[in-house]
Amino acid sequence: MAPTPDDSPTALPGRPPIVDLATWQAARDELLVREKAHTREGDAIAAARRRLPMVEFDGAVEVVGPEGPVPFTDLFQGRDELVVYKHMWYDGAPHQGQCEGCTTTAWHLKDAVYLSARGVSCAILTTGRWDEVAPYVEFMGYTQPWYSVRDVAAPVGGDMGYLTCFLRDGERVFLTYSTTGRGNEPVNGSLALLDRTPYGRGEAWEDDPAGWPEGRSPCWYWRTDADGNATWGPTSRPVPQWTRPGATPVETLGRHGHHH
Repeated sequence: MAPTPDDSPTALPGRPPIVDLATWQAARDELLVREKAHTREGDAIAAARRRLPMVEFDGAVEVVGPEGPVPFTDLFQGRDELVVYKHMWYDGAPHQGQCEGCTTTAWHLKDAVYLSARGVSCAILTTGRWDEVAPYVEFMGYTQPWYSVRDVAAPVGGDMGYLTCFLRDGERVFLTYSTTGRGNEPVNGSLALLDRTPYGRGEAWEDDPAGWPEGRSPCWYWRTDADGNATWGPTSRPVPQWTRPGATPVETLGRHGHHH
């Protein structure tokens, strides 16, 4: 039976054309030229990052962790390089009310074993009070060290939501790099993988083929209810928190209510 227009190989409205493998390979090779140029430009930008001037500051400034106040230099754990993520914090909010983007970013930093092997220590800083931060870290099951930098001045404290790098030379400590917003994306490898899937991230700002299906609810931090529906309110939480023990829909209706 001959295919009709409705079920012919090219009749998929809102999707790219269907072609044979050789035609696909030619288009893929053409895109690869752009990808390689993008990679080389990224290498050049990384080289420029390594040449940024540095800011020296007092590494003895104290932050608060599981053992109480410690000097910032302790976060290097004897290594020369340190990368930190500055996690936003909402005072008094229940676990499920903490920052969606920061929760998801920190989730992708759970294991810093490879960084440590390369001589780079990793830590999470936040402005939350340690008595609130500690149970949150336990609930999430984070293994990297967390510290409170409440009332600590920049560059150790200051604005949150940043990925920041530091260098230690003996007892001297320097700020070398900091970024925020989409500059934090390299921490979350899931975003790069989504960029390579047919439907992408499902973000409202993405440039998709005409008629491309909506797919996922656009929301880069993916806050959902227990069924995976993107939503806000007392039954929703940042997606990584649904993997935690006891993270049931009932629990999200706790006595603290929801923080907006």
